[in-house]
Amino acid sequence: MAGEIGTGLQVEMVAADRVVWSGEASMVIARTSEGDLGVLRGHAPLLSLLVDAAVEISTPEGVVHAAVDGGFLSVAADRVSILSEYALLAEEIKIDEVKAELEAAEGMPTGDEREVRIRRASARIRAVEKAS
Repeated sequence: MAGEIGTGLQVEMVAADRVVWSGEASMVIARTSEGDLGVLRGHAPLLSLLVDAAVEISTPEGVVHAAVDGGFLSVAADRVSILSEYALLAEEIKIDEVKAELEAAEGMPTGDEREVRIRRASARIRAVEKAS
């Protein structure tokens, strides 16, 4: 039950098409539009915009690494919801494909689409590197 000593956060990471990860955690680290944010048990209620970045979820079994393409982070009553159009666990990311995507994006003319593709590919690469 929430509020008991030893109880952690209940975390759910949801993409548009599926629940990516759900379970208990002691800490969540995510990058918001205002900077990196760490969430521990007892955190104040919060709703924030996520940016394309790696997310870390510390669980009793170890750290879960994932990459999200923006979205929202909600914290309320020791429940953390990570909502993103597209999210992948590090083990689901095919690093060779992502490196090829990054190379292709770097070769694009300067513009918003180029920057978005570079940020997304970089976030996925960081998630895999942290998991290794």
